[in-house]
Amino acid sequence: MLKDKCVVVGVTGGIAAYKTASLVSALKKERADVHVIMTKNATEFISPLVFETLTGNKCMTDTFDRDFKFDVAHISIAKAADYFVVAPATANFIAKASYGMADDMLTTTFLAANCPKLVVPAMNTQMFLNPITQGNIMRLLKVGIRVMQPSSGVLACGDVGVGKMPEPEAIFEEVLFDIAYAKDLAGKKVLVTAGATQEAIDPVRYITNHSTGRMGYALAKAAAYRGAQVTLITGKTSLEPIPYANTIEITTSAEMCEEVLKHAPKTDYIFKAAAVADYTPVYTSDEKIKKHDGDMVIELTRTADILTELKKIRKPEQIICGFSMETQNLLENSRSKLEHKGLDMICANSLKDAGAGFGGDTNIVTIITKDDETELGKLSKFDTAMAIIDKAKTLGEKTN
Repeated sequence: MLKDKCVVVGVTGGIAAYKTASLVSALKKERADVHVIMTKNATEFISPLVFETLTGNKCMTDTFDRDFKFDVAHISIAKAADYFVVAPATANFIAKASYGMADDMLTTTFLAANCPKLVVPAMNTQMFLNPITQGNIMRLLKVGIRVMQPSSGVLACGDVGVGKMPEPEAIFEEVLFDIAYAKDLAGKKVLVTAGATQEAIDPVRYITNHSTGRMGYALAKAAAYRGAQVTLITGKTSLEPIPYANTIEITTSAEMCEEVLKHAPKTDYIFKAAAVADYTPVYTSDEKIKKHDGDMVIELTRTADILTELKKIRKPEQIICGFSMETQNLLENSRSKLEHKGLDMICANSLKDAGAGFGGDTNIVTIITKDDETELGKLSKFDTAMAIIDKAKTLGEKTN
């Protein structure tokens, strides 16, 4: 995802500096060309040798270091940079950067770089909340430098509050969001549904299915990476929230239907990946139903068919993608659903195929449209999502 991208990582003198090694490692695994610049104080917390070993590049600490392949190091690295992230960023660095000060290798290169920048604060709670620091952060934001919100928890000083550096995985996701993919969906609105609904029998029991929401979340993340404004309507899942999506949590199929119909008219692309219950109990008990001898019969009634309701209100230029999970006659049943519900495309997969279906990180999908069928093969759900969006985008371009 980051092949041929030059990422400069600044490390300042905070206890969280050791975590930055994990960030650098993740960037290298995605084939980025990573250059690390440390302040003198940062070297008290972690050795430059660690970063040199991870990156294969010299770790820069001294503006006047002559043992370097560039003639003017800070200018050369600044020109090469596709992205600049400073993690951790101390209050001192933020103050200097906000006023354009350039008195060491890091601040000099940061000022000279003309690329997207991300600053990741890490400091004591009172330092972070101090109006001076907040004012400095506002100055960075005003000139287009992104500032990541620190996490809350127990700090190195023993205080409890905001100021922890976010985990390297979260910072890595921010880098991917900014530069990993072309923003070919910029200006477009995407609606994604994900996860399973729950239909209550009583306060303890409910009817649901095995959906984990992974496919829908992958679609939401992929669309966001590509610049779309994403609305994710999701049933209850154990997945991490997607920070770039407007997430709406629902429980029942009726709530899912209401939210989809509310947001659909303003949307360019709709991906209906949720596993919505087809039936719901006619009667829901307010009290727990007690066990007794003999069998129990639960009367069910049909829920609203969301895709059928969408068909009634859709706009001609919208692209609507459904999903079909089958155990037999995969292509025939899926194409019938495509035609009956007026879809532009449908993603068909079989529960019987190893590597497809609920819970796993992979999927095996055939994309069916009115004109063709495309077998994707076994891919990660994220790569599957990217391929689905590619197809939807192609259909959208034909429509418009």
